Amino acid sequence: MTKRPDRDNLHPAKDRAAKSGSARTPRAGAPKLYVGDAWSTRDRSADRSSLKQVRFTFVILGIVAVAYVVYLVVSGQADDFVRALVGVDLAWIAAGVVCFLFYYVFGVLAFAVLAALDHDSPVGYRDLMSVEASGVFFMRLTPGGAGVIPSQIYRLTRAGLSPAEATALQSMRFTLYEAGEGIFAAIMLVLCGGYFLETFADVRILGLDVTLIGIFMFAVKFVQVSVAILICLLPRPIMALAHAALRAGRALHLVSEERCERFRELVSTQVDTFARAFRNGAAHPRVLIAAELITLVQLGCMYALPYFVLRAFGLEADLVICLASGSMVELLVNAIPLPGGAGGAEVGFSYLFGGMFGWHLSAGLVIWRGIEYLLPVLIAAPCMGMRSASGESIYRRAVRWRANFGRILRRDRSGLERPQGIAYKPKRTREEDESSE
Repeated sequence: MTKRPDRDNLHPAKDRAAKSGSARTPRAGAPKLYVGDAWSTRDRSADRSSLKQVRFTFVILGIVAVAYVVYLVVSGQADDFVRALVGVDLAWIAAGVVCFLFYYVFGVLAFAVLAALDHDSPVGYRDLMSVEASGVFFMRLTPGGAGVIPSQIYRLTRAGLSPAEATALQSMRFTLYEAGEGIFAAIMLVLCGGYFLETFADVRILGLDVTLIGIFMFAVKFVQVSVAILICLLPRPIMALAHAALRAGRALHLVSEERCERFRELVSTQVDTFARAFRNGAAHPRVLIAAELITLVQLGCMYALPYFVLRAFGLEADLVICLASGSMVELLVNAIPLPGGAGGAEVGFSYLFGGMFGWHLSAGLVIWRGIEYLLPVLIAAPCMGMRSASGESIYRRAVRWRANFGRILRRDRSGLERPQGIAYKPKRTREEDESSE
């Protein structure tokens, strides 16, 4: 992580002096607060813009829901749908919900591992719960997950990080998550490649061989991860290529001058921050490996949801096959530039899990979509406003917990450390000084 600059909040009168270079240093012991600047204002505006896109998402979801109901009626599957729902085992559905809650928990934990690289980071666990919740929310309710990055950066700056630090932390998490999707899919293809070739060898979607579609989706994810890694390793050449593309677009009158300048500044800032975050994180390989392993477990919690739905209908299910098929569905969702991959997720699920569900497919699709899509939105929405109040960094909290655990094992409770909190001593008045004398 980058070294955090001074974030001491200034009194409004001192703020004016700070602009002229004559600000005084706040007294020792004063509480440190962070007030957003132009960067956080930009991210806050992007967050509001993302919320506006949510309205469009609900329209899309309404259209998809209506289309699905019409399809059930026209295809004559409405009776099967109702009959399948009557016999569902709610205990397995509840287990699926718990499984997705672990997806959220592991997401917060992966963020916490990366945030602990900065031993004095002001970000707490509840801050990270808000950050992860905003990722879950906007990933499902903005086209292509476009609202995830600005919403998470905004909440990190609100927690006390500088814009550069917030961007660096979010960039590392984003890179590890994208890499995790590719790594998980590659592992599943190695384990279940024979199953896919045998089961879908003769299956075609819209006239295209399903195997070719799978290869294309995996290639798209490979390109995404490769571009992220290239940005980390070769920031200068990447910036040069981006600036050349912007100049070409300006010369061809495809991009206005104002937009070209804005994109040029955005590319220069983001690529440089992205690369510095990767280099700083690469200095702690064990931390990155731990965060990546946690991410793989997190993804497994989401990909395993069809397994619980199958068992809810009393059907036999292979967990590994469900994980492999779930990862392929997620690759298809990422390739569809609609909120939550609307349409693509339903088609992919129907083809990949149709043989497993049989006549339960229509009901299984609705339950899976409810657990994987609608329920997370309802859970994430109230969590986005959570804030930490301790003031103790995650790193120092983990050190304290480890020391206390060791003392408990030794049955030495006398030396248990307490939370540090925020140390603040108000300045004594003259009257108090005179009375103490």
